[in-house]
Amino acid sequence: MFIVDKAAPANINQALPVPKVIFFDIDDTLSRNGIIATHNQATLEALAKTDIKLVISTGRSKAILPADILALLEADVLDAIICMNGQYSFDNKGLISHYPLSAEQADKIVQLCQTSQLIHKFDSATHIAWSDENERLRDFNAKTPNSIVDPLYYQSNPVYQCSVFFNNQFDKMQDIDFAQDDLKLVHWHHIGADILPANASKARGIKDVCRYYGVDATECMAFGDGMNDLEMFDLVGYAVAMGDAQPALIERADFVTGTIEERGIQSVLEQFHIAS
Repeated sequence: MFIVDKAAPANINQALPVPKVIFFDIDDTLSRNGIIATHNQATLEALAKTDIKLVISTGRSKAILPADILALLEADVLDAIICMNGQYSFDNKGLISHYPLSAEQADKIVQLCQTSQLIHKFDSATHIAWSDENERLRDFNAKTPNSIVDPLYYQSNPVYQCSVFFNNQFDKMQDIDFAQDDLKLVHWHHIGADILPANASKARGIKDVCRYYGVDATECMAFGDGMNDLEMFDLVGYAVAMGDAQPALIERADFVTGTIEERGIQSVLEQFHIAS
């Protein structure tokens, strides 16, 4: 399956300029249920033998990046990781860029979450810190050493984003004007969303990484499926939505491919003669 969006059908058989960097979302792009698809890992390992830089671009906290993704970075298959929606970027040499929340931003986020009576967590580079826990979170925390319950963690540690979990399908903080506090709410699931500074996005992290490598974002390709990929898609030269991506993201994509199970990433790379 491979569809061209906003381009002439004839383009599907033409070779694209080889991208300098390819950015990959993790969940439902490379991985399903937290585990990278075997064929996607094989593709990354093959691409790593080329001159193309391979970079993860995820909303996940650095503290809970999947072990298989970290192993690919350690093995120099991946070149860098952008996490926490562009708030923190790093490679094997160390930090590339980071943007901690200000004390004022963090305090305001806590106020909004408490007013809405919602469990939330702050993400640092080493931990995810919950405001409270329920039975489901107790099970998660028991299996995740760097997931802790500490409602005041944000006051003494640099934190980069807040994730909020909704109590039902109807009250999703939709009546809050986040913009007036220079914040925004980005949904990543029907039960949850991230609260971020208004200028935070995967695109900002991509700009930092492109500057780091000395390339232009228009020379890059990105694969994604979620609403936090919108700005990333607007920035790069070739934006590819997975087959099960959010409809709003598909509208912004240059190309739409298949799902993970349909070998969507491989279809694009092969169709445009980027890699076999």
